[in-house]
Amino acid sequence: MGSITVIGLGPGDFGLITLESWEKLQKAEHLYFRTEKHPTVPFIKERGVSFSSYDSFYEGAESFEALYEAIAKDLVKKAKKENLVYAVPGSPMVAEKTVVLLREYAKTANIPLEIIPGMSFVEVLYSKLGIDPIDGMTIIDAEDFDQLPVDMPTGLVITQVYNDRIASDTKLSLMEVFPDDYPVVYIHKLGMADESIRTIKLYELDRQADIDYLTSLYVPAYRRQPTFDITPLKDIVHTLRSPGGCPWDIAQTHASIRTNLIEETYEVLEAIDLEDGHLLCEELGDLLLQVVFHARMAEETGDFSMQQVIDDATEKLVRRHPHIFGDVQASDAGAAILAWESIKKQEKKERKSVLDGIPMGLPALMAAQKLQHKAAKVGFDWDEIEPVWLKIQEELSELKEACQEENEEHIQEELGDVLFSIVNLARFLQVDSELALISCNRKFKTRFQYVEKKVKQSGKDWSEYSLAELDEFWNESKKS
Repeated sequence: MGSITVIGLGPGDFGLITLESWEKLQKAEHLYFRTEKHPTVPFIKERGVSFSSYDSFYEGAESFEALYEAIAKDLVKKAKKENLVYAVPGSPMVAEKTVVLLREYAKTANIPLEIIPGMSFVEVLYSKLGIDPIDGMTIIDAEDFDQLPVDMPTGLVITQVYNDRIASDTKLSLMEVFPDDYPVVYIHKLGMADESIRTIKLYELDRQADIDYLTSLYVPAYRRQPTFDITPLKDIVHTLRSPGGCPWDIAQTHASIRTNLIEETYEVLEAIDLEDGHLLCEELGDLLLQVVFHARMAEETGDFSMQQVIDDATEKLVRRHPHIFGDVQASDAGAAILAWESIKKQEKKERKSVLDGIPMGLPALMAAQKLQHKAAKVGFDWDEIEPVWLKIQEELSELKEACQEENEEHIQEELGDVLFSIVNLARFLQVDSELALISCNRKFKTRFQYVEKKVKQSGKDWSEYSLAELDEFWNESKKS
C-alpha cells in the first residue's frame, strides 16, 4: 500500500512555489501533474524534474465533473501500489475539485493522504486588487453556478474560465443575478510578467481575445436593492399601450377592464383564504397590474400619473395617522379608528348623507353590510341580537305570503328583505357576509365535485341515481 502527497505549483511565477513543495517535487519517485498547462512547468523541466500529466484525460471527458472524478480515482488506484506526489495549479485547498474528491476516495481506500499547504492565486489577487479578505470572499469554479446564491454578500472569484464557451456560460449565469453592464474584473496570467487585469462590463466577458486556462474573474460584492421599484412593470404596460404594441391592450379603456379589477380582487381573496403565500404573491401582482394599467391610461389623457397615485396614497396614510406622524394620542385600536374617521369626515365635506361614499358597483352583500354599518354609527340599530332573529322570521313569513300570491315582483322584493336581514345578522355576529358566502360557494363546489367524481367512477348516468343516493355521496364528501 502506497501513499499520496498533494502539493501546489503556486499561482504562476516559479518563485511562488513553497520550499517544502519544491523539495517534494525533486524527491518524488512517482510525480503526477493534473496538467502541464501551467507557467511553472518550463522552469521545472529545466531543473531536471520529470513527471506524468493527466492532460490526456481532458480530451475524452464528457464534463469537468467526470474529468476530476476520473483523475482522483486513477490516483487512488496508483497509490495502492506506489508512493506518489500529485501536483495541482495554485494551492491544493483552493478551488481544486480533484483534491476534494481525492480526500474522499483515499479515505474510503484507507490510503494515507498528506496535503502540503501552498500559495494560491487568491493571495496574489488580494494584493493586486487591494482587497482585504476580512470583508469576505466567495470562490467558485466556473462550472458550479448552480451553487451561486441569489444575493451575493461578498466579492466573487470565478476560477477556470478556460475558453469562450465557459466564458459565455459564466456570463449568462451571472446575468441572471447581476445587471448586464455590471463592472467585473477580468484577470489573465495573474502574477506573471505579462499579466492583464482590466475592468470590463459583464456582457463583454466572452468577447475578450485572450481567454485561456489562465483566465479568472473577480466580481465585486453586489446586493440587490431592497427598495421597491415599480418601473419595470410601468415600462412594460407603456410598451403594450404604445403604437406597435399589443392591439388588445391599446383598445382598452377604464370601463372595458373594470370587471378585470373585480375578478383579480376576488382571486387575491381566494389566495388569502387558501393561506397560499405563493399564490397570494402571484395574485397581488395581477391586481397591481390592474392599478398600473389604469394609471397608464389616465397618464395618456393627462388626468393623473402612477406617481400621483402613490403620492396621494402616501399623503393620505400620513394625514389619517396623526397618532403616529403627528401629536394626536391614541391609546388603543379603537381610539385610532376614531381619529381616522374624524379626519376622513373632514376630508369628505361634499358628502351630504350618512350613506354617501358606498360605491354602487360593490357586490350586493358587501354593499348591504356597509349601508347597515353606516346607519348604525348614527344610532339607527338594535342594541342586541334578539330583534334581528325576529326580523328574519318576519321577513321569511312575508316572503311565503308573496309566493302564495305568485307575484313575481313582490317575491323579488321580499326575498331581498330576507337577504338584507341575514346580512344584518352577519354584522351582529361580526361575520363578513360576502366572505361567508364565498366560503360557502367554495365548499359547495368541492363537495359537488366529489359527488361528480363518484358518479363518473360508477360508469352510470346522473339520471340513474336517486336524490337520496346522491346525498349519500354528498355526506361522504364531508368526511373526505
